[in-house]
Amino acid sequence: MNPDVLLRYLPSLISGFGVTIFCWSAGGVLGMMLGFAIALARRAPFPPLQWALRVFIEVFRGTPFLMQLFLLYSGGPYIGLKLSATAAGVLGLGLYSSAYFAEIFRAGFASVPRGQIEAATSVGMAPIDTMLRVALPAALIAAVPSIVNMLIVLSKETVVLSIITVPELMYQMQTMAAETFTAFDAIFAMAVFYWLLVEVVSRIGARVEARVTAFLA
Repeated sequence: MNPDVLLRYLPSLISGFGVTIFCWSAGGVLGMMLGFAIALARRAPFPPLQWALRVFIEVFRGTPFLMQLFLLYSGGPYIGLKLSATAAGVLGLGLYSSAYFAEIFRAGFASVPRGQIEAATSVGMAPIDTMLRVALPAALIAAVPSIVNMLIVLSKETVVLSIITVPELMYQMQTMAAETFTAFDAIFAMAVFYWLLVEVVSRIGARVEARVTAFLA
């Protein structure tokens, strides 16, 4: 490894890492919001809506993220959707992850004991109160480990954004490797940055899980 090369490109790598964190966090928040909305909508007793949402989930889970990103960024202008590379990356991450978050939240709702719902109904709670005060807290607590795991997986999907010229960490790494012919140094630096991100998310997720588990107990 060449420390001089790493030091020379460190500002670019840090800048790319900042873009990576922005795209990942914005895409993750968007994905969770969409996924939660989809999970709630799928509980509605309206078969056509359930069928449409099921198709959405299967399409985004069953096709590669790279293909989805290309269609969104390159195909979007054909339907009047013109996005910058970064905006397309954030939206792509959000749509892609929303399908997985929807299933995570669905499983969370399914894990709520039926007896709790029946008990709330028997004491006269309205359906909306039963959802907000009984089903929703228990579902979110059950979903925390899977949410954290999905966020970790999503952080590593950001490397694909370099394909559409988003100036994130992978893009800066490729620039460094092309200009200095030090591919190993660039890849090693990128691995360290991603390891730090995953380690931080894992530790925060473990603390959140411990807190909500203590609350449940």
